[in-house]
Amino acid sequence: MIQKIETIEQYNQMFGAETKHPLVTVVEVKDYAPAASQLTQTVKYGLYAVFLKQGVGCRLRYGREQYDYQAGSIVTMAPGQVVTTEFIKGEHSSWKALLFHPDLLFGTPLAERIREYGFFGYDQREALHVSDDERRTIEDTFQHITNELEHAIDKHSSQLLTVYVQLVLDYCLRFYDRQFITRHKVNSSLISRFERLVDDYLASDQVILKGQPTVGWCASELCLSANYFGDLIRKELGSTAKDFITGKIIAKAKHELRGTDTSITIISEHLGFSSVSHFTRLFKAHTGQTPSEYRQTA
Repeated sequence: MIQKIETIEQYNQMFGAETKHPLVTVVEVKDYAPAASQLTQTVKYGLYAVFLKQGVGCRLRYGREQYDYQAGSIVTMAPGQVVTTEFIKGEHSSWKALLFHPDLLFGTPLAERIREYGFFGYDQREALHVSDDERRTIEDTFQHITNELEHAIDKHSSQLLTVYVQLVLDYCLRFYDRQFITRHKVNSSLISRFERLVDDYLASDQVILKGQPTVGWCASELCLSANYFGDLIRKELGSTAKDFITGKIIAKAKHELRGTDTSITIISEHLGFSSVSHFTRLFKAHTGQTPSEYRQTA
């Protein structure tokens, strides 16, 4: 059974926390040990959430994937996400959580920026693993929000709270950037796998039967969320995953145009284009020549 959490009040009630603002809360849960009948909990969130894990004792399952949600990691949720938490029998879990309703953002600068925080679209297995200093930074910012919630709501409350919420999100962006850098070796291996994946796809019948490979398909084949995969490619290559795929398609088109006498129409079909005109426009945009002009210069 999926439990829905649509309001701040609902989440606070789950853990006995007082609701001091209807649209935002910071909750600290210590030594949580659910009843045997509640060791597996599936929740659909109608809120944004940033969870800072403080100990062991539970695992998250996202789709069919299961992994340890280790101490010192941050997991984020966005409205509409469904996550299953599997608590370990006999063990206790502790965490701090910032949750805020989408309505908190209305009329604030953060409303314009919320889409920049792509980590809300990451799978839970792509959690942010923070150092002790980074953890303290997040906890200090959570405390600023807690302090502000102690004040009576006035005309300044929304602006001040969203400033602190944005600060938390900006720190998460910074720490994810650091994580991408420190995982460069692992990421380099993934880039190589991505390249082979696209090459093999373009060399197979799939491109004729199913069309050109998409970023979403590549991410799925590499067991990554599309958002995380896209951000990783931008960090590592300085361009988008879509541009990388297009570059591979153009390179294969050049090889076919100069290395074979296959008609341009057939080449277009074999590369998954919906029409010759689409192929021609894209090829010229990248090379400055039409396919015919390029072949004539060979």
